[in-house]
Amino acid sequence: MLDGVLFFPVTPFTASGEVDYDLLAAHITKGVDAGPGGVFIACGTGEFHALELEEFGNIVRTAVDSVAGRVPVYAGAGGSVAQAKAFAHAAKTNGADGILLLPPYLVTMPQAGLVNYTKAVAAASDLPLIVYNRGNARFTEESAVEVAQLPTVVGFKDGTGDLDQVGRIVRAVLDTLEPSGKPFQFFNGLPTAEVSQQAYRAIGVTLYSSATFAFAPELALAFYRSLDSGNDKLTAALLREFFHPLVRLRDKVPGYAVSLIKAGVTMEGIEAGPVRPPLVDISAPHLEELTAIVAAGRAVLADELAVH
Repeated sequence: MLDGVLFFPVTPFTASGEVDYDLLAAHITKGVDAGPGGVFIACGTGEFHALELEEFGNIVRTAVDSVAGRVPVYAGAGGSVAQAKAFAHAAKTNGADGILLLPPYLVTMPQAGLVNYTKAVAAASDLPLIVYNRGNARFTEESAVEVAQLPTVVGFKDGTGDLDQVGRIVRAVLDTLEPSGKPFQFFNGLPTAEVSQQAYRAIGVTLYSSATFAFAPELALAFYRSLDSGNDKLTAALLREFFHPLVRLRDKVPGYAVSLIKAGVTMEGIEAGPVRPPLVDISAPHLEELTAIVAAGRAVLADELAVH
């Protein structure tokens, strides 16, 4: 079972667009040293959509070697059913502890098709699998309950923000699984999940992915602890001074949910390089904004330390 802040590393690229495995190892080692509850490699923040299979396998192996068993390593898989099965197999071969199943190729599908897609990928390896409720892969209560009963499906990550629907899914899945005692976890997977996490906690979803952890782990951890301990004043200050401004900046350009994080990683001393098309790198003025936002967040922590 996972716990704590979940770390979603970026994938560093060289100026010519190749994966820089040495910098990836440094990035992951630095992040794990900060104390996350798990590493989710080559997922959305890691630009899974832009990776080919051999790169993916090498990225997963780099992560597994860098983590060295300290926390679980989950790897992304998705796209067409054939591609998703191949990536799931590569994740297993290269030592991953589990899979985050990203949405299938952008087609409209009935719920039975979404269930069949999940079953096909789950059967490709014996790794624990977390489904991602996002984009065209939107589960109903019935389909969520069906996939939750698959032997290797251990979690449900939401990226829709539909708290009414997700709340009903949480209840239906937990009620169904209770007689068997099967462990199962739910995650808030919205971009900059900290902003919505208070609402998700109210429906029993305590885990969330933190893109912020990739470049400012102390801010991500401080928010997690403030929320967990009921320090409402610190939670509000971090939201007001850091997370809400970060979301406003993120929303200025499509794809900035990844580009801002890569820029932040570079800003903090590890050259993450450019994003791959169709994403674009952040502009110089937006980098200045990001720098100021991070400074404001750290000022909140400095004030908190001064008080205590």
